Amino acid sequence: MGIFSRRRTETLDPLPAAGPATPFPGTAGGGATATLDPGLRALSGHWTVDRPHSRIGFSVRHAMVTTVRGAFADYDSALYFDGTRPENSRAELVIRVASVDTGVEQRDAHLVGPDFFDARRHPEMVFRSTSTVHDGGETFTMAGDLTIRDVTRPVELQLDYLGSVLDPFGFERTGFDGTTTIDRTEWGLVYNQRLEAGGTMVSEKVRLQFDISAIRAEQPG
Repeated sequence: MGIFSRRRTETLDPLPAAGPATPFPGTAGGGATATLDPGLRALSGHWTVDRPHSRIGFSVRHAMVTTVRGAFADYDSALYFDGTRPENSRAELVIRVASVDTGVEQRDAHLVGPDFFDARRHPEMVFRSTSTVHDGGETFTMAGDLTIRDVTRPVELQLDYLGSVLDPFGFERTGFDGTTTIDRTEWGLVYNQRLEAGGTMVSEKVRLQFDISAIRAEQPG
């Protein structure tokens, strides 16, 4: 089978389903439930990211005049969506930073070295959600803790639901796009060089991008 026909997923232990009386702290109880699309309500359950059809990536301004893009190839995931009370939805993502790929070997080697990710000492980047809010329509805000180089700080992902389908191989599949922008220096990624004309070689602002195709996972027994 080719890459477009195989089911390939890498998973963490399934996340527990949250009961209806235990929303994440700071969420709005479930007031948005009445406006949730029936298709979204049908997505309740456990999901896992289908890596060949997904992308965990980033973009950053380089030398003030262009944008460099990259992605991580090696990661594990656990997703749970509560279609009745979206505030109980959750996600966990563990990324092996040594799998970074920007298309330039020398740049990738620099990124995994001590100036940036320091993959030998800090091999993983981790996101764990802490709350999910349905903003209306097919848009959600998922807050969580992002850990890079053993520094953990809060972030918010803006998520857009793209739809769901039963694919030709019998797998129930759903899609989300997510984005957030972080200041990398807040996680200890402080390396830079000044430019003669002003500014820096690498922007401190990094846009993280999550293009997710997920397959419904086995329910925990």
